[in-house]
Amino acid sequence: MTGITNESRLRSELVTVAESLFHRGLTAGSSGNISVRLDDGGFLMTPTNSSLGRLDGDQLSRLDAGGRHIDGGQPTKEAALHRAMHQRRPGDNAVVHLHSPHATAVSCLDGLDHRNCIPPLTAYHVMRVGPLPLVAYHRPGDPAVVAAIAAIASDCHALLLANHGPIVGESTLQRAADAIEELEQTARILLLLGDRPARPLTQAQIEELTDPPQSREEPSPPESRQGARHAGTNCLKR
Repeated sequence: MTGITNESRLRSELVTVAESLFHRGLTAGSSGNISVRLDDGGFLMTPTNSSLGRLDGDQLSRLDAGGRHIDGGQPTKEAALHRAMHQRRPGDNAVVHLHSPHATAVSCLDGLDHRNCIPPLTAYHVMRVGPLPLVAYHRPGDPAVVAAIAAIASDCHALLLANHGPIVGESTLQRAADAIEELEQTARILLLLGDRPARPLTQAQIEELTDPPQSREEPSPPESRQGARHAGTNCLKR
């Protein structure tokens, strides 16, 4: 596995992305946290009780591959969330968890489809977020959340924590930030629709967005067709 390289660049990028998320109202106060995987298997994380709008790159928490704190400020108390995502998704090098207002509001609604909390209302939600399963409520910092995330994170790169907020893993930090922002925007659209009848994308329209173009143009080997069907019906394809 190859993680993101160049620790100094990553420290600077993490501070820049965090500041952007904060100043655009996607998280407030000292809520929200971010982590990135380093090339030695360790991690950088935002420190506990830190505002994403006022981070110091030199004070980011440095953890080794086993999750032990080795440098910088004390890591976020939600470090277990991040480690669970990184462990179950070795191809994702960045994880962003926010308490963004609209996605968090959706996480508090009764009667959600636990397999997919937000319907496929837009093409970009399908492509950047995909199905969004609900993780049962755990208090912040509860180590039991690790098992709950581990049960579904291998298949889904975006999860909604009940009465808490979204968490997204992606191959790069910018992709993770873009995906969680798309999730927040679609949550806002869902709430704006209210009780009015919505018209989500059809299954055919979803498959057009998620299936590789070549699979729609020419026959694939049997094993390739099986993989495409699998990707089109769960969270792996995005």
